[in-house]
Amino acid sequence: MVPILDLKREYLELKNEIDAALERVLTSGGFVGGPEVAALEAELSEFLQVPHVVTCGSGTDALFIALRAMGVGPGDAVITSPFTFIATIEAIQHAGAIPVLVDIDPQTFNLNPALLEAALTPRTRAILPVHLYGQVAPMQEILSLAQKHGLKVLEDAAQAIGARYCASDCKRLLGKGCDGAHPQAGTLGDAGAFSLYPTKNLGAYGDAGFIATRSEQVAEESRLLAAHGSRVRYHHVRPAGYTSRLDALQAAILRAKLPHLESWNSRRRQIAQIYTEGMKNRVQTPCEMPYALHIYHQYTVRHPERDRLAAHLKDRGVGSSIHYPVPAHLQPAYRDLAPKGSLPAAEAAAREVLSLPMHPFLEELQVEAVVRAVQGYA
Repeated sequence: MVPILDLKREYLELKNEIDAALERVLTSGGFVGGPEVAALEAELSEFLQVPHVVTCGSGTDALFIALRAMGVGPGDAVITSPFTFIATIEAIQHAGAIPVLVDIDPQTFNLNPALLEAALTPRTRAILPVHLYGQVAPMQEILSLAQKHGLKVLEDAAQAIGARYCASDCKRLLGKGCDGAHPQAGTLGDAGAFSLYPTKNLGAYGDAGFIATRSEQVAEESRLLAAHGSRVRYHHVRPAGYTSRLDALQAAILRAKLPHLESWNSRRRQIAQIYTEGMKNRVQTPCEMPYALHIYHQYTVRHPERDRLAAHLKDRGVGSSIHYPVPAHLQPAYRDLAPKGSLPAAEAAAREVLSLPMHPFLEELQVEAVVRAVQGYA
């Protein structure tokens, strides 16, 4: 069996480092916040090359806390994608705002920039692009539109830690990878929201997330909101705060993993290259844009007979998953956002996408088995 993910293998690869990190926290007696969390924030800040990182309880928390910290609230409209994990939509509603859905580019699965301006209204306050599957959204167009209309931009970078963006075509990003001089996903807008859920490229052993920003004001507001609106214990300066804190055990685990992230992402890209070369005549393989360094949180293909293909792979011991089978506006809870048929690219993608095994610990024989299984589909 080739599983779509193997977190046990990841732990065994880093067992000594992770066990030592856990013992360090357990013997310290400090379990929420403290020096481990402060150190992780500093290390993430250095990794992303942003001045401010604020950790919190989950990627969903990071989204709605960042929206509130940016001043988005009741009555505001926020443009985003219908083809995303539902947390993106929930976060907008938690902030009291109205999600406005714009269709995706069928090649990249990200927001189609050509459709954004038509979605603007006097109530529009922000754009929330999603860097889906580890592919950076078309940020140059999004930021240009936001600047033109005075809008905030919050990046949903839950699946894209380590992905990079270049404002113009940069062939160095293709094949050999990036030289490190280009800005990362989640650092281009007013703020970026990241998930550290266990399945992510950098994952904790439970829920965790963080906000990255170049704005001292957004960082300060985010810290206040995540800690009951308080700077000093029992003294509260913001109403309607939350409890959204990272615990020290998760911070220590993440600190053990972070130094490996770049090499893990590089290995994902190597696997993706093998997949793409071996499968290009059988399925629609991912499109890697010339401005983006894709880090393949998911390797997601398209096929008009997606369900039959998934069954074929299962029969041959290859795992797969669907990210995502139902776009937001066709979910029972969100059918008021847009009528069926109004977002055709997202609806078509939901019928056709299939994610294949992707993690940095796949062995060569496993990678070859996945390619053969896909090639064998008639």
